[in-house]
Amino acid sequence: MPYTIRPFVESDADGLAALTLSAIHAIGGLRYSHVQIDAWAARHPGPDRFVARHAKGDLIFVAVDAHDISVAYSLLELGDGASGHLDMLYCHPDHSGKGLADRLLEAAEESARRNAITRLFTEASELARPAFKRAGYEVLHRRNFEIEGVAIHNYAMEKHLT
Repeated sequence: MPYTIRPFVESDADGLAALTLSAIHAIGGLRYSHVQIDAWAARHPGPDRFVARHAKGDLIFVAVDAHDISVAYSLLELGDGASGHLDMLYCHPDHSGKGLADRLLEAAEESARRNAITRLFTEASELARPAFKRAGYEVLHRRNFEIEGVAIHNYAMEKHLT
């Protein structure tokens, strides 16, 4: 199935919110407990968040299928002086393993270069860490933290652009 990477439009918001939760629930169980997955999913509010992030200047790259249905996305923070933070990378479980994460990270990197950003950084889940490693990000350290009293972890990672 052919995929296209394009910029976010407001009509994507509902689909991105749904695919985020689908990814957390369906793929998250490969590396996280049910309690951790529930805590992680609870901190992801609905579609309004995507519209607000886009409005403040953050860039959302959306992978769509041949019917223009959102199947994956990444979010690069540029608004409010937060340049270089790759905040989100999610893929719907039905489209995982098809190279979309690699393409979305490439799109974010190209945009970062156009915006004179010299360093990208993220907090990658156990599930996203391999995609970031393939894209040239280095693990800085494991981050252990809590969400609503539930212990969970991810990895601080960065990539210097030259």
